Amino acid sequence: MESEVYKKILNMAIEREIEAATFYQDVCDKTADGNLKTIFGHLAAEERGHRALLEGFLTDESRTMKFKSGPDYKVSETVERPKLSMEMKPVDAIALAMKKEEDAMNMYLGFSRASDDAGQKNIFDNLASMEQSHKAKLEDLYTNMAFPEVW
Repeated sequence: MESEVYKKILNMAIEREIEAATFYQDVCDKTADGNLKTIFGHLAAEERGHRALLEGFLTDESRTMKFKSGPDYKVSETVERPKLSMEMKPVDAIALAMKKEEDAMNMYLGFSRASDDAGQKNIFDNLASMEQSHKAKLEDLYTNMAFPEVW
């Protein structure tokens, strides 16, 4: 794969991480709920870390991108997308974050399926795996919050 194509893909992924971090930080800053502040502050910090990681791949093209594919519990697919509000319950806020990670994962999977270049396909598959692992963490958190009886 050409270096310019590689850089373009990574720059797009970095922009997605910036958007996610901004969204999570905005929720953190605007909510009065202490639990949501903590959860969304952590999510924002995690997305900033992902951005730094991807920027590392951008500056050192010799690094190999390998993200483990985590479990996909498919919880997100069963939950309706809550509408963002500053009065939302923590479980709904986690559901919204979970849906956003699902969207990102599906976007990268779609790009992978559309790729003719094996290297490009591999990058999109790895980015989808990264988003899938984010989604799995949120699905676990959501399940524990939405169904406390399973504790």
